[in-house]
Amino acid sequence: MKRPLILLWLAVMAAWNASAQDAAKAKALLDEVYQKVQGYDNIVVDFKFELYNAEANVRQENRGDLTLKGDQYLLHYLGATQLYDGKKVYTIVPENEEVTIEDKSDEAGTVSPSKMLTFYREGHNYAWDILQNVMGRKVQFVKLTPIDTHSEIASILLGIDVETKHIQKLIETGKNGTKTTITVNSFKTNQPLSGSLFTFDVQKYEDEGYYIVRN
Repeated sequence: MKRPLILLWLAVMAAWNASAQDAAKAKALLDEVYQKVQGYDNIVVDFKFELYNAEANVRQENRGDLTLKGDQYLLHYLGATQLYDGKKVYTIVPENEEVTIEDKSDEAGTVSPSKMLTFYREGHNYAWDILQNVMGRKVQFVKLTPIDTHSEIASILLGIDVETKHIQKLIETGKNGTKTTITVNSFKTNQPLSGSLFTFDVQKYEDEGYYIVRN
């Protein structure tokens, strides 16, 4: 009777060790990605955003681009522009001729554009996942599971280009069944940027008749 128990214990320990090793591999890869990102003066990303919920019969697909320099960012998405100059967030919506100015806030469960390439550093458990060939490039996926059991996110699959150590794809699955996919179409670094790129000119929009909302 003792032998089957010993074999079961050995099997459990082997599985636990394999899981721990996979988690360590996943963390090591993400550390490489983080160090690579931190080494750039700036990053310019063109991306595709897809949202799908089968139960609600909702499917959306849009494109956008993001320029990052430290914590500062400039995001173009859904016909709007959002700029963070290091102090304030400015959201410009030409369709409504409106500008909203507010303090930056990192709400729980959200990832700000400035953290889009580094958010995985905190609050997640890691697991090694599948290796895929994407358009001739090897992409290694790492599965992130929120440590917070009350998170609305069930899991995130982060696809890393094995050669460049750049994030190539993010697949987020919500507990409500919604799947959000962000695919990086281009990833450029150390680009020549205008010195005023992250400067917001309030007077310009006031002169154009925009309604300015200060929160």
